[in-house]
Amino acid sequence: MSTVYRIPADAIAEHNRPLEQAVADDFAHLSGQLARRGVDAGAIVERVRRFAVAIPSWGVGTGGTRFARFPGPGEPRNVFEKLDDCATVHQLVRVTPSVSLHIPWDEPDDPAELAGYARERGLAFDAMNSNTFQDRPGGELSYKFGSLTHTDPAVRRQAVEHNLACIELGRALGSKALTLWIGDGANFPGQHDFRAALERYLESARAIYAGVPNDGQLFLEHKLFEPAFYATVINDWGTSYWVARELGPKAKCLVDLGHHAPNTNIEMIVSRLIQFGKLAGFHFNDSKYGDDDLDAGSIHPFQLFLIFCELVAAGARDASFAPAYMLDQSHNVTDPLESLMASAIELQRAYVQALLVDRAALARHQQANDALMALETLKAAFRTDVRPLLAVARRQSGGAIDPIGAYRHSGYRARKESERPQERATGSGIV
Repeated sequence: MSTVYRIPADAIAEHNRPLEQAVADDFAHLSGQLARRGVDAGAIVERVRRFAVAIPSWGVGTGGTRFARFPGPGEPRNVFEKLDDCATVHQLVRVTPSVSLHIPWDEPDDPAELAGYARERGLAFDAMNSNTFQDRPGGELSYKFGSLTHTDPAVRRQAVEHNLACIELGRALGSKALTLWIGDGANFPGQHDFRAALERYLESARAIYAGVPNDGQLFLEHKLFEPAFYATVINDWGTSYWVARELGPKAKCLVDLGHHAPNTNIEMIVSRLIQFGKLAGFHFNDSKYGDDDLDAGSIHPFQLFLIFCELVAAGARDASFAPAYMLDQSHNVTDPLESLMASAIELQRAYVQALLVDRAALARHQQANDALMALETLKAAFRTDVRPLLAVARRQSGGAIDPIGAYRHSGYRARKESERPQERATGSGIV
């Protein structure tokens, strides 16, 4: 593992050099515009440099559809190679310093070895993710008809024990949270008792919650549909909130942008969960039809901006407000690392645009019931081209002014294809 290719720091600096003057000119121009609006561009850059989002370990590999998977060249074959790819993304964008693992997909033989490998690459571990939506090879009992809500107590115990093991592994790696998502539900009317299934979930979740350390958190993730297509046990934010309230202060609600019905007002859900003190954080992606797991900001950039408007407002009210941010995407036709870089930058963009909202003017228009000017106030921030701020922040942090350009110029993917020989045949289904 010590001989794997990593992009040299001087290669990034060399790629930055011919771009620096243009960035400086653009930054100076934007700084003047923002100064007329009473905004200090330098202060915004400092806030951008503190922004961070986690990368999912599974996001650095090629995803798939329900019909097929087309592996890409140089895909990581184990958790160590996944960390190498995650480190490369962070090296270029300087905004993804942590990794979220999925167990058992990423289960290490030696947690201490994995923790040390991550530290050497400047990475930490974000929330752990348990998997009870598919059977483990050699597993004693099946999750075909559910896990934490299964009618068989033995299956429920197996699922609970797996989650408790994920918590312990997370503690060994320095993770402070467990994300709990299940695929439990029904595909046919009458298949299960709605109320009984939810009661079984709460019973199982209480057993898991008891294993969460005092300084840890349990993130409850809801989803409208899939893999159950008639009814999902934890189907919406209201059900998730009720369970989190029943469990206690360590339990909060995670929002995945793809886990809602089309046209749902997600920014209002975010506002409600913040108001109730139960927002855990996000799995950021985008969607056109359902849980499409598209790159963040690729379909609904204005919605992403509106979500960050709620988050920035909450942060202004409470300095301790610190939700967990993670990308959760499936990259089927792009280089996964390029998509992760583009998505991380889109989050930064939406965050900065939200910082530029004239809050005093917005409050006046809201108080006066001036709907048009309230919207125009938001759009004035959304229309601002903040790319120079992001580029300067990356350069000051040692990253690439043009991350995707630097990545392609480095030949990283071709080097990994040589390092990681593997079968390139297409496969079936999501992995």
